Amino acid sequence: MNASTSGPGNDMPDFSNVESGASSTAQESTPAFKTYEIKSGDSLSKIAKREYGNANEWRRIFEANQDTIKNPDKIFPGQVIKIPL
Repeated sequence: MNASTSGPGNDMPDFSNVESGASSTAQESTPAFKTYEIKSGDSLSKIAKREYGNANEWRRIFEANQDTIKNPDKIFPGQVIKIPL
């Protein structure tokens, strides 16, 4: 676009003063989860009850951790998992 096609009286919007910043803001956003280290006696339902107030939300935690938890009944002390917010 050249100067003769932009300006007053033209239907073309002028974005010359717009600054980009979307990529840096996306990287600075808060993660959608927090981490938690499994303690002895923990189960996904106990963690869900403590975090969400509902033990039935255990699947939410399991689905967020399928890369590290293969069986929701087999979690181990010391394992670090993500708790979706």
